[in-house]
Amino acid sequence: MLPAWLAIFPPSLRTPLNKLPVSVIESLEEVRIREARPLEISYGGRFAFLTPDGSLTDEHEAGFRPNREDCRAFLEKLTDHSLYAVEEELRRGYVTVAGGHRVGLAGRTVLDGGHVRHLRDVAAFNVRIARARIGSAASVLPELLDPIARTIRHTLLVSPPQQGKTTLLRDLARAISAGEWNHPSARGWRGRKVGIVDERSEIAACERGVPTFDLGPRTDVLDACPKAEGMMMLVRSMSPEVVAVDEIGRPEDAEALREALHAGVRVLATAHASDLADVFERPVLSSLAREGMFGAYVLLSRSGSEVRHRVIGSREAEEEGLRRRRGSWNGVPRDAPRSELRSTPGDRDPGADRPEGTPGLAIKARALPLIRSPASREGGEAP
Repeated sequence: MLPAWLAIFPPSLRTPLNKLPVSVIESLEEVRIREARPLEISYGGRFAFLTPDGSLTDEHEAGFRPNREDCRAFLEKLTDHSLYAVEEELRRGYVTVAGGHRVGLAGRTVLDGGHVRHLRDVAAFNVRIARARIGSAASVLPELLDPIARTIRHTLLVSPPQQGKTTLLRDLARAISAGEWNHPSARGWRGRKVGIVDERSEIAACERGVPTFDLGPRTDVLDACPKAEGMMMLVRSMSPEVVAVDEIGRPEDAEALREALHAGVRVLATAHASDLADVFERPVLSSLAREGMFGAYVLLSRSGSEVRHRVIGSREAEEEGLRRRRGSWNGVPRDAPRSELRSTPGDRDPGADRPEGTPGLAIKARALPLIRSPASREGGEAP
């Protein structure tokens, strides 16, 4: 059975992609289409160029080269033949299609008052294939628990792009909603009400407001809504116990996170950063981190198809971030040999605490001190 995402391509592009081996299709992460340049794919932490007959090669000269008509047909299919209907998405440089797949766009920008108003002459596309990884949060969630409040700490997931932040965020939301805490001390805890602000329609992949990914039984989603406004809408109208958002970094995001904190809502968020030093250098993230907003940080890195995680507490994160430890394992390219992945002294062996049956997940984690949130310090038990 052909994957649903193939349907977003016009026939001229779908034909060579449909000839890929099943093993490649199942691990496909990105399809990069550039006018008059070889079509490139990324799969399982590797990349290759696609030839006209559907085979893979490292030689870009042999790659299939989409022409202008191919790119025009693809753009028309993405926009349902109406550029006006997706004008806002084009201004932001991406379109999200059914299934949560995000298509990045590059071309000539049209400016208005020094700001991007529109994108025209689109000549490059980056199709990011969205997949749910059920169970990917199983080894991470136990490290994020606040035992007294019977919920999670305020948590920030940190990594460069394409390291698995959104995938992990999605499964954490599902597990929290379903009460799959995966820790002996959490037996008997119920699932929490989760609110997701899905600004890019990637986390839930909603169709007519209904998530197509499994987000758990107690999750509500605001689809295609700006994060800052959406967080406040959820707090006021849906009484979430945990709010999940992707890719924070703007001042209005920080203000909304603070408001959620003061409303007694736990926050689960992601941010682009190479390491903790980057977190403490970015103005918005630095202000939140120095305020002690986050009780736990999850640092993600990939080598090939393996995702590695390191979970550390707030105080340790600040100490590490301010030491400006550049060149850590978190910034190593994904296709680097494993010998180049440098660990931090005191880390446990990867997979030492990995629950049986957890798919494709290795852990690099330090023992966390219990960091009690303001709600915990009051000594009350969460409902």
